[in-house]
Amino acid sequence: MNKITFLPRLQRERDKFELLLNQVGFTRRMTMTGVSGGLSIKDLLADILTREQFIADRLNEILHNEAYSPCTSHSALDKFQDKYGYPDYESPLLEKDNRNHIVTYKHKNIGVDDIVEQELAAYENIVSALEKLTHDQCLDHDLFHRVAEHTYKPYRRTSIEIQRWLKSIATESK
Repeated sequence: MNKITFLPRLQRERDKFELLLNQVGFTRRMTMTGVSGGLSIKDLLADILTREQFIADRLNEILHNEAYSPCTSHSALDKFQDKYGYPDYESPLLEKDNRNHIVTYKHKNIGVDDIVEQELAAYENIVSALEKLTHDQCLDHDLFHRVAEHTYKPYRRTSIEIQRWLKSIATESK
């Protein structure tokens, strides 16, 4: 993989995700619970926001030659989350695909528009950092895989849940 193929793939996945969100439409629908358990689309976006912010921060560290090591103790995990406001998603102690309810709770009183704005900024930071990194840096830090894990793979998982929910509410309204 290289940046020439990865960046367009990332953008295609992003475009598909944004099209789905545009289908959802109204802010009221974004805050309706039941999309995934008791979570709303807004909650799912908060989860995506923190995952993207996580990788954007790691990319920025690489750009500044700072070292990141995944947390290997629960106390380190707690300190990491206190410091950054999101979990260490690459720690072997964290279940990778599970949503962190602390993240959801933290974003409860933040409006959908603010979450969307922050999420867009995080995504733009990822793309900008990737454009600045060399191909060797991307390979040395396994960035194509890592960025995918924190961007378009969560988009895909979330899209499946949203599509399932949209079908269920369409069926209910018939």
